[in-house]
Amino acid sequence: MKLRRDIFSFRNRVVVIFVGVALGAMSLLYTNDMARRLKQKEQHDVALWAHAMERVNRDIMGGAMEDPLVADIMSNGNNIPFIMTNENLEVINSHLIPDEIIDHPDRLRRRIDRFTEENTPIPIRYWWSDEHYHIIFYGRSALLKSLYYFPYIQILVVTVFILLGFIAFRSSKHDEQNRVWIGLAKETAHQLGTPTSSLLGWIEYLRSQQIDQSAVDEMQKDLAHLMKIVDRFSKIGSETTLAPANINEVVGESVMYFRKRIPRNVTLDYNGLAIAPVRANINAALFEWVVENLMKNSLDALQGHGALVVNISSDDKYVMIDVRDTGKGIPKSNWKRIFEPGFTTKTRGWGLGLSLSRRIVEDYHQGRIAVVDSEIGKGTTIRITLKRLFE
Repeated sequence: MKLRRDIFSFRNRVVVIFVGVALGAMSLLYTNDMARRLKQKEQHDVALWAHAMERVNRDIMGGAMEDPLVADIMSNGNNIPFIMTNENLEVINSHLIPDEIIDHPDRLRRRIDRFTEENTPIPIRYWWSDEHYHIIFYGRSALLKSLYYFPYIQILVVTVFILLGFIAFRSSKHDEQNRVWIGLAKETAHQLGTPTSSLLGWIEYLRSQQIDQSAVDEMQKDLAHLMKIVDRFSKIGSETTLAPANINEVVGESVMYFRKRIPRNVTLDYNGLAIAPVRANINAALFEWVVENLMKNSLDALQGHGALVVNISSDDKYVMIDVRDTGKGIPKSNWKRIFEPGFTTKTRGWGLGLSLSRRIVEDYHQGRIAVVDSEIGKGTTIRITLKRLFE
């Protein structure tokens, strides 16, 4: 059923894209056809001007342009820019051409060249002289230019609207997915509440029995950790409260918990207890979750043997927490993808751990998390960067 819905959705997208492309092509063809016909009309108008001037039996330099008929044909309602010159390209008359172009020889020459590319110049010859003639250089009217550019502007506007619609759709879909995951997290926290309460009672019962109490203590630690997890799930989607905290201690608690639970052939080193404390504004419960996720991924990459190193460093602005392993490494093409929801290289798992970690670090703590180094067969280093807090 899901496959059929995906195919149907894909077909819908293809149909929408096809219809959009078809409408754009039809608009482009129709507008280009209108532009072609308007260009032919303008060319006919200019030819009519030239014909009218040739019919006037007076020298244009002697005042043919002052003839009411010629003046009406050339100027009344005319929106076609033109330059009229003699055989020496000296300007006789112009229309819709700024004076700064007419008075500047180089700019005038460039404008005449451009008009020549747009339309073939029309010579005007008079019956009384074969040596003297005039030339009309003319370009495209503002309306014709608008028709040429309109379909491209239209396509651009439609594309922008499609992109905005797609972004809005993705945003609403993303918000819907967020609500689903938030609801699932809170429901998980609610469902875990009953067994954890029951386990507390059983641990108290075991403390009254004649058994090895060190084992009960470890069970107590595991239960306390489980209760932390329940608390973390309950915080998903809620307003996150940040408070100043000693990063060395917060990270150290996660490291100490893992020390007794890692494989025998794995070493775990941590420098946080041997350096000066550094502070940052964090939500301790959620931040511990991030550190534990990184350590779990490193342990999975080690596959039972190797080294896991957690290092804290800082500068004048930031505190950095590096989780480094000597595992199988990550291809560089996947350095960013590992933080995407659903991406995983494991045969089991949903690929949500690092995605949640990035959200907690970047959205809740305004920090950064990224792979800073990884080499196939040699290991990976992932770094969390937070703004450092001073006393």
